[in-house]
Amino acid sequence: MQFHVVTLFPEVVDAYAAASILGRAQKEKLLKVKTYQLRDTAGNKWGKVDERPYGGGPGMVLRAEPVIKAVEKIRKAKPSSKVLITSAGGKPFTNAYAKSLLKYKNVVIVCGRYEGIDVRAKKALKAEEVSVGPYILTGGEVPAMAIIDATARQIPGVLGKFESLEEGRVASHDMYTRPEVLKVQGKNLRVPKVLLSGHHAKMDEWKNKRRSNPKQ
Repeated sequence: MQFHVVTLFPEVVDAYAAASILGRAQKEKLLKVKTYQLRDTAGNKWGKVDERPYGGGPGMVLRAEPVIKAVEKIRKAKPSSKVLITSAGGKPFTNAYAKSLLKYKNVVIVCGRYEGIDVRAKKALKAEEVSVGPYILTGGEVPAMAIIDATARQIPGVLGKFESLEEGRVASHDMYTRPEVLKVQGKNLRVPKVLLSGHHAKMDEWKNKRRSNPKQ
């Protein structure tokens, strides 16, 4: 599976994709992350890709032409690519959405920036806007990395063992490790006895309860 990220800051995505699990997965050729500098398709000697919005308003808007040219260049080499645009107003990104991307060999992610992208780029490319949460970020690089990370985890072999895929096993949001008793400011913070019991059925029951109701 290949991810193609169109961005004004390829170095940000490259650094994240080269580290830890994603970096290892790329070395093992389980996936590939390639970045594209949007300014390369600006169509002018200054590399200018933004303009003021029609109708007024604060900030700048990414022009449609550079985005369309960048994606079409990728599609020329990878004709069946799925195209996503990061946007705060897009479709919510979930684990289910991540799994749905596995049917595509190539996924293009266009990183939004400034006040957004001229909507004609979305229409021309038949792209899908995706949001990673109900908040506003400076740019689409962080959402792009989240999409890649969450999707990569679903690719067989990326995590090594299926047990490492949290959503596929019984897991509490509260985790403990050694030492059994942690002394902090004169208090003894202990690991719950059930987790030390060795009784797997009871441990799973405890984890399920904590997962559904963390206050228990």
